[in-house]
Amino acid sequence: MHLLLAAILAAVVLPPVHEADFVIPQYRFADGETLQDVRIHYATLGTLRRDANGHATNAVLVLHGTGGSHQQFLNDHYAGVLFTPGGLLDAQKYFIIIPDNVGHGASSKPSDGLRRKFPHYGYRDMVDLQHRLVTEHLGVDHLYLVTGTSMGGMQTWLWGERYPSAMDALVPLASLPVQIAGRNRVWRKMATDALRDDPEHGLRTAIDLLMIATSSPLQWQKASPTAGAADRWLDDQMKTRLASNNADDLLYALESSSDYDPEPALESITAPLLAINSADDFVNPPELAILETRIKRVPHGSAIVIPTSDATRGHGTHTWASVWEPQLRAFLRKVIPSS
Repeated sequence: MHLLLAAILAAVVLPPVHEADFVIPQYRFADGETLQDVRIHYATLGTLRRDANGHATNAVLVLHGTGGSHQQFLNDHYAGVLFTPGGLLDAQKYFIIIPDNVGHGASSKPSDGLRRKFPHYGYRDMVDLQHRLVTEHLGVDHLYLVTGTSMGGMQTWLWGERYPSAMDALVPLASLPVQIAGRNRVWRKMATDALRDDPEHGLRTAIDLLMIATSSPLQWQKASPTAGAADRWLDDQMKTRLASNNADDLLYALESSSDYDPEPALESITAPLLAINSADDFVNPPELAILETRIKRVPHGSAIVIPTSDATRGHGTHTWASVWEPQLRAFLRKVIPSS
């Protein structure tokens, strides 16, 4: 474990984080491409519990966003709110599963060596691999909760459609249950075109676009109230982000959303679902009213849009759990009385 991550976890009271790999031989992707071995890295916290019939009772699946990994949750503002003793998803009570999706983190990805010969995976491949990790490798036949942020939020909708009886509840954050189109599609295509045409310089362009798309005007203004402060902050951010991102990995990660379109099957989601967005989210702007209209088609669906405040952080509000934990707590207590 990296020293930085170890320092963060030392400050946050958590049980041990167990990391391991699940390797699937000769995996066939939805488009027909095959990879000899697909490695899915994952982290777990807590202990799996079963009822008298051997069915899992306390497993929680947490899904990360585009370009992320399980590490994005192991910090004071997500794990430190939810997974700590007494937290809503206390890891002494629940078995937390956080996979690195294919193409991300320590899982199989283009930068491992195949680069642009790597299979072109999509969200449905990711969900299938998540399901195989949970069921085949970890032996979890039922999930208490499936939740995710951004890309992981979108995949949460797909879990509800593809495996409708596999969970007690679904909570997608910072996502919409429709095909990626309009401005959201345009900025992504700008980024992928730049990465494909000129990987070296395109990486900076793609990072520029990602930063704007996930920005929080209020928080950025507070952090950089002068021109000089803003310039210094940007220089520091670019050094860090350019060093930690790979052009091929980012290209594939952004393009993987091309098969996402849960809208036609929203009525098939039978588990209780709470969708949580924030009003200052550039990626999922509330003025489109997409969430409010589509949630009506989900049999047991509800949705909230957190108003912009000093606590919200644009698209990134999804990992600041203190902002939406009260609503999540109320939802789980309502739909799962034993919570």
